[in-house]
Amino acid sequence: MIKVVRGNPTPEELAAALAVVQARAAAAATTPPGATQERPAWSDPSRVTQRRLPPPGPRSWARTFWPG
Repeated sequence: MIKVVRGNPTPEELAAALAVVQARAAAAATTPPGATQERPAWSDPSRVTQRRLPPPGPRSWARTFWPG
């Protein structure tokens, strides 16, 4: 059951919102269980930590983003 808790939607707005909810539910139902979407490599947080940072010292700030 869906309940409107704020505002006063028109019947058209309510129908549009319900259509979106139904479409999302149908898309989730057609996805096989256990299937995951592949994340692109550029968005992988471990990619950033694979490089070693330069040792601290004078001018180390200049070498921070240069490949090792």
